[in-house]
Amino acid sequence: MAGLLLFLLALLPGLWGDPAGPAAAAFSCNVSLASPPERRWEPVLRRFDRAFLREAFARVLRDTIPKWVHSIIRPIAEEIESFVPQPFAGEIRGLCKALDLNVGDGLLLNLAYESTAFCTSIIAQDSKGHIYHGRNMDYAFGDILRKTTIDVNFVQNGQVKFRGTTFFGYVGLWTGQRPHKFTISGDERDAGSWWENAIAALLNRNIPVSWLVRTALDKAEDFEAAALMLSETPIIADVYYIIGGTTPREGAVITRRRRGPEDIWPLDPLSGSWYRVETNYDHWKAPPPFDDRRTPAIKALNATGQENINLESLYKVLSVQPVLNKNTIYTTVMSAAYPDRYTTQIRTLD
Repeated sequence: MAGLLLFLLALLPGLWGDPAGPAAAAFSCNVSLASPPERRWEPVLRRFDRAFLREAFARVLRDTIPKWVHSIIRPIAEEIESFVPQPFAGEIRGLCKALDLNVGDGLLLNLAYESTAFCTSIIAQDSKGHIYHGRNMDYAFGDILRKTTIDVNFVQNGQVKFRGTTFFGYVGLWTGQRPHKFTISGDERDAGSWWENAIAALLNRNIPVSWLVRTALDKAEDFEAAALMLSETPIIADVYYIIGGTTPREGAVITRRRRGPEDIWPLDPLSGSWYRVETNYDHWKAPPPFDDRRTPAIKALNATGQENINLESLYKVLSVQPVLNKNTIYTTVMSAAYPDRYTTQIRTLD
């Protein structure tokens, strides 16, 4: 909890009053699922400066992992294939080889990115029954992550099987879409020292929360199957999964413990609950006054109205401050029924 408070206090000076700066589309790329995991990211790597990536990754590791944890865990993490499932083990090993990084550091980097995803996710249904899903990703290291944010088309048999937004070098997904099936975003749920939770659970073969998002996008064939997978699969830390479908009422916030769901909060438009807003706090509790992104989002949604909600108006809701703040890296809006309209914008505040 101390780490959460320090991060949020660091946000406070810039949360209110600054106008939104210009946005730029995230770099879009293709990754072939037919390629061996060890070589799968090579075409994307060519678009980046390797020296910049090595320096950036070293800084993230240095600033997020205590030295004593690093020295103890790194040798264990080097035995990645013994406890990390494919394709994640192969992809991490391949990226580390291409960048001349220690594979233990590569795994720790991916676990570090699991720890501080301060986010806002919204799922909404319009008056005609269409489902819309949007999210802001708030994160430290904005100078690095704005330069490495990518939209990835995961291609199989010449078709986009699923799409997601991530940071290059991070093989998990916090945001993604299975075309004509469902959309998913994940928001961190604070639950103690991230490295202690993550390492202990990973060694028990639980899956990182962002890897489960990607697995669901890859393996689940419909909204119900994805919701079940996100609810019941053991994971390394608590999280909020937000999922949207393609037909009326297909939307929910799944509040997770490591071993299963603590709460499932579905859309209920028949009773007037046509949207759900999730930040980083249990929805049945009041958010802390120093980080209340929920209330401004709700006010903006109510002002918009169900009859006017769409991807464009949802983006505007996500641009209301402090929903949008100085640590917002990107905004994604998506609707599984209209997969070509998946859009990610890199955000800055002047």
